[in-house]
Amino acid sequence: MDWTLIWVLGTFGLYIGIALWARAGSTNDFYVAGHGVHPVVNGMATAADWMSAASFLSMAGLIAGMGYGGSVYLMGWTGGYVLLALLLAPFLREFGKFTVPDFVGDRYYSNTARLVAVVCALFVSFTYIAGQMSGVGIAFSRFLGVDFNTGIFFGMAIVFVYAVLGGMKGVTYTQVAQYVVLIFAYTVPAIFISLMITDNPIPQLGFIGNIKGEDISMLQKLDETVKGLGFESYLASTKTSFDIFCITAALMFGTAGLPHVIIRFFTVPNAADARLSAGWALVFIAILYTVAPAVGAFARHNIIESVNETTYVPAADYAAGSQRVSEAGESPSPAWFANWESTGLVAFDDKNGDGQMQIRGPAAPDGLENEVTINNDIYVLANPEIAQLPEWVIGLVVAGGLAAALSTAAGLLMVISSAISHDLCRRTFFKNMSDKTELRVARVAAAGAVIAAGFMGIYSADLAFVAQVVAFAFGLAAASLFPVILLGIFWKRMNREGAIASMLTGLIPTFAYIWHFKLGAGKTATPDQWFLGVSPEGIGFVVMILSMAVGIAVSLATKPPPQDIQDLVEDIRIPGKRRSHGIADSGMAPVD
Repeated sequence: MDWTLIWVLGTFGLYIGIALWARAGSTNDFYVAGHGVHPVVNGMATAADWMSAASFLSMAGLIAGMGYGGSVYLMGWTGGYVLLALLLAPFLREFGKFTVPDFVGDRYYSNTARLVAVVCALFVSFTYIAGQMSGVGIAFSRFLGVDFNTGIFFGMAIVFVYAVLGGMKGVTYTQVAQYVVLIFAYTVPAIFISLMITDNPIPQLGFIGNIKGEDISMLQKLDETVKGLGFESYLASTKTSFDIFCITAALMFGTAGLPHVIIRFFTVPNAADARLSAGWALVFIAILYTVAPAVGAFARHNIIESVNETTYVPAADYAAGSQRVSEAGESPSPAWFANWESTGLVAFDDKNGDGQMQIRGPAAPDGLENEVTINNDIYVLANPEIAQLPEWVIGLVVAGGLAAALSTAAGLLMVISSAISHDLCRRTFFKNMSDKTELRVARVAAAGAVIAAGFMGIYSADLAFVAQVVAFAFGLAAASLFPVILLGIFWKRMNREGAIASMLTGLIPTFAYIWHFKLGAGKTATPDQWFLGVSPEGIGFVVMILSMAVGIAVSLATKPPPQDIQDLVEDIRIPGKRRSHGIADSGMAPVD
C-alpha cells in the first residue's frame, strides 16, 4: 500500500473540497473572509499561514546542520510573531482596511505611497513564495517519483483551485485543515524517534535527556560526535555575534512587516478578536517550534549513525535486489540514501577511493575529507525513513510538508492578488470598478501569481535552501514595510514624503545587497567582505535602521500630515473608539 500517495491525495481532496464549500461570493469574502472568522479558527489559520516550508522543512534542518547557529531562525521568527501580535496587529485591524498597501495609502494620504507599498509587498511576497514552491518540489520529487519541476507544477495546480476559487474565505478554512495535517505530521514521527533514542515520548525533553541505556545526554553525545568528526561544536556557532544579532533582528522585524501574516488579522470582527486570535496562534505555533530543536538533533544523530563509515552501494544495486546489496560489503549504505540520491539533494564523492562513506568536518583528526553532501532541507522528510518508521508515518510527513508550503503560498497569493486588484485597480487606476469586476480581476491576478510563483520556485532552486530564501523576504519586509507601519501607528507626525522616502530607502539597498552577494559578482565573497560583516540574511535590519532614520528626517523637514490624519492616528490606538475622521472607513482613495 502506497501510504504517501494515500495521504497526499486524501489531503489534497480535502483542501479542494473545503475551497468549493467556502467559495467567495463577494470582494469582502475574497479579501478578508467577510470579517467573520472566529478568533480560535483564525489563530489556527494564522499558525498554518505562518509556519511555511521554511518552518516545517528547513528550520530543523538548519539546526541539524548548524547546531546552535541554526537556532537564530527559531529565535527570530518566534520573537517576530510576538512583536507583530502585541505591537501592530490590533491597531491595523482597528484601522479597518483590506491590505497593507491600503493602510499605507490612506494613512499617508497618497496614491504614490500606496503604489510604492504595492511594489514592496510584491517583492516580499514573490521572494517568500519562491521558497515555498521550492519546498513543494523537494517533497514531490522524492516521494512521488517525479522531477523537481514537475513537483512544483503539481503544487501550483492545487493552490490554483483553492486560492482562486475560495479567496481568503476558502484559504482560511483550508489553512485550518492544513494546520491539523502539518502539526500531526511533525509531532508524530518526533515522538516515535524520541522513544527510540531516549525512551522519552516527549521530544522537547527527550533530546536533552539521556540516550537509552547510556549515562550521557543525547545532546552531549551528539556534540562529542560532531567534534570528533572535525565539525564545530554542535552547541556553538560559526557566525559572529553581530551577524547573529542582525539576522535575528531582521527576522523579527521582518515578521512584523509581512503582508500575508498581517492580513490574517483583518479577517476577525474587531481589534479585541485580533488580539485573541494572535494569542491562539502563538499557542498553535509553539507546538511545532518547541519540537524543532529536538527534530534537528535527532536527525543529525541518525544520519551520522546510519551513513558514516558504511560501504557505498549505488541506487542501481538496490534496485537489482537484496543479493547484490549484500555482496557490496558487510555494512552497505542505507536504502534511504539511495532513495534520495536521485533528487540530487544527497551525494557521495569517493575522494580516497576506498568505497567507504566518510562524513567529516574541516578539522577531521584523521585527515580525511568529507565525502557526503546532504541538503539541509531533507532532514525532516528523510528522518522517518532513516529511523525506519512505518510507511504510514513517512507518508504523513510528506503530506505535512506539502501542507506547510501550500498554506503559506496561498496566503502570499492573496497578498499578490489583492495588491493588484484592490490597491492598483480599484483604489488607484479604476476607481469606478464594480465589486463583480474587482472579484474577477482578483481571481485572474491570483491565477497569474500562481504561475509566476511556480517559475520563481524553479529558478530559486539553485539560490539557497528554503529557509535562506525565505530569510531574504523577511529582510526586505523589515527594511521597507515595517518602518512605515510602525511609525504610521505610533507617530502622527510621519507624513507621506517620509513614508515614500523610507520605503524606497529600505527596498532598493536591501534588494541590491542580496542580489550582489547571492546572484551577482559577490556570490563568492567571504564574510570579511560583507558590509560590517553582516550576511545577506541579516542586512535587512541594518537597512531598516537607515530607512527609519530617513523617514523621520524627511517627515520633520516637510509639512506635517493634515489634522484629520493626525486625529485618526490617535483614534486607532484606542480600540473600539468610534472614529469620525473619514479616511479609515470612507473607501475613497487619497490624492497626492
